[in-house]
Amino acid sequence: MMRHDDRTSEDQTGNIVVPIDLHSAASKTRRSEITLHQLRVFWTVAHAETLTKAAKQLGLAQPSLSQQLSKLETISGTRLFDRRSNQLKLTEAGAHLMPKVELVLRSMGEFEDSLSEQFDGSRATIRLAGVHSILSVILPTAMRRLYDKFPDVDFDIHEHAPADVLELLNSRRVNIGLIASSSIPQANEGFLRIPVVDDPYVLVVPERLHLAKIKHPDRDLCAADKAILNQVIQFVFGSPHAKQTAGWFDDMLPDHRVIAQCRSFEVAIRLVRAELGVCLAPALSAMVGAQPLDGVKLYRVAMPPRQIVALLPSQYRRIEPYAAFLDALRQAGADFTMPATLATPPFLRKAAKN
Repeated sequence: MMRHDDRTSEDQTGNIVVPIDLHSAASKTRRSEITLHQLRVFWTVAHAETLTKAAKQLGLAQPSLSQQLSKLETISGTRLFDRRSNQLKLTEAGAHLMPKVELVLRSMGEFEDSLSEQFDGSRATIRLAGVHSILSVILPTAMRRLYDKFPDVDFDIHEHAPADVLELLNSRRVNIGLIASSSIPQANEGFLRIPVVDDPYVLVVPERLHLAKIKHPDRDLCAADKAILNQVIQFVFGSPHAKQTAGWFDDMLPDHRVIAQCRSFEVAIRLVRAELGVCLAPALSAMVGAQPLDGVKLYRVAMPPRQIVALLPSQYRRIEPYAAFLDALRQAGADFTMPATLATPPFLRKAAKN
């Protein structure tokens, strides 16, 4: 049985409660006790775009979520959020509280993780979230490698966009995130980054479009093929990536027009496969398991690769089976054979020099 000192206790359901002196006047008359669940609710609501999204992430009904927030505000003796329709905005008091809440949540997570050091790690559950391409292509090989050493480990896997992966990490709902390093805000230095694989960008075109000898698209392509080449399906993730992609197409295909914007590389590539246009995408996104997707061609382009990293609290690098899993991920990335790509078409090489 875990002992609690004067700073911790348990409620009737066994939940650990953490007293925080949020309001000195209230503390003079009673002892303020806040549950970790309430702190997680507070953190999630503050980082979610809407109450609906926060409730979904926490697996709570919105009335229950609102009730937890009201209890927290009652204990603190001050208003923590300004209510605006379906959104809640932190008040000055709420913003002041946030660093303290994050410290408590991170400390509790580190405490829970340290318990794993007392065991051999063989029965652990590895909770991770990541983007589709890394989960479907690199992860299976890493899992097979890990099972050779820890056959009883199980996984809880979430497929999400990078921003959602970061939210799950910060709220301690997953232990490891697998995303592109460019997706991580520069200010986010709270996690260790382990490189997994460099994923080169390629120009994805329909299989019927032959660009290997094309020097001047206006002159060398028929009208139908030229139209497809100039119809761009753009992946939209954040302003840096969107600007980089838009700049590339402006330089390489000055007559192009964007016919669709997607939040998934896989969706963009399948639109290309349907001969609706072309797109820029990481090579891993053009894979189905260990095989390249048929119906498209991949041409090499002069763009920096997407670096996939494992993002995690630093203590996991030393705890089994996480340490072994991270090594398995890196080995799987090093051993992976990227899909075959064709040489950069002459007109793109010429444009790149200009």
